[in-house]
Amino acid sequence: MIQMTLIQIDNYGPWTVTPAPRTESDLQILQAELYADLQRQFAAKQGLVFFTRFDNMLAVTNNSDVEDHLRIQRSIRNRYPITVSMGVGAAETPYDAQRNASKALQNYGGAQSEDRSEILAVDGLVNKEESFVQLAHIDINGITESLTDIVPAYDTSFIVNRVQHFLMKKLIEKGSLLFFIGGDNFMSPCNGLEPEGLLKIIEEIEAEINVALKAGIGKAPTAEKAANLADLALEEIRDGFTYDLVHVMKE
Repeated sequence: MIQMTLIQIDNYGPWTVTPAPRTESDLQILQAELYADLQRQFAAKQGLVFFTRFDNMLAVTNNSDVEDHLRIQRSIRNRYPITVSMGVGAAETPYDAQRNASKALQNYGGAQSEDRSEILAVDGLVNKEESFVQLAHIDINGITESLTDIVPAYDTSFIVNRVQHFLMKKLIEKGSLLFFIGGDNFMSPCNGLEPEGLLKIIEEIEAEINVALKAGIGKAPTAEKAANLADLALEEIRDGFTYDLVHVMKE
């Protein structure tokens, strides 16, 4: 079972324009600092946060209980001009877990409701015995030599975003999620997806848009451990220790 937390800034849209539109650079700084702050706090419990839309973030939070979430909410309230609400869900696949978390929070009102503040809506938590996280670290083959050092930077970014779109479209059909994590790298919470299934997706994308990918998969009780194993598995591919395009390491 995987546990996911939806983190949503309360009434953020109206706040950004009240009493007048706030300086865009300040809003960008707030969003970036909040993401880093939440990443740091959930990492202390071996979780992993993905920024998605910045005013909304999704985190894999196996090993974080109700009190952990409440403590993080209090910490944000004490140090920021905004508050955050959270929904927590658990399921066999990441898509279902985030859906459950989203529904739980939506039951308390809209994201721009003045009456909704610092809600913690828990649909389900994963106990230690059932905790399992599978993460895939996916990257593009040889992007530095083929794109970064040759074409304009924005062109490279466009191609990376195109790959992300194709991956998201195919992975969601398998109950998996995908997040951009920088450079030419993506992280996919993918409980329930077999390595053969991911390999098929990688092969389809190369055939469709002529971009080659590889992926390391990590399996562990927490996101931090699974991500580390996925990184190690990907390094084994890069270093030539395996010729597989998808390589798995588990605790």
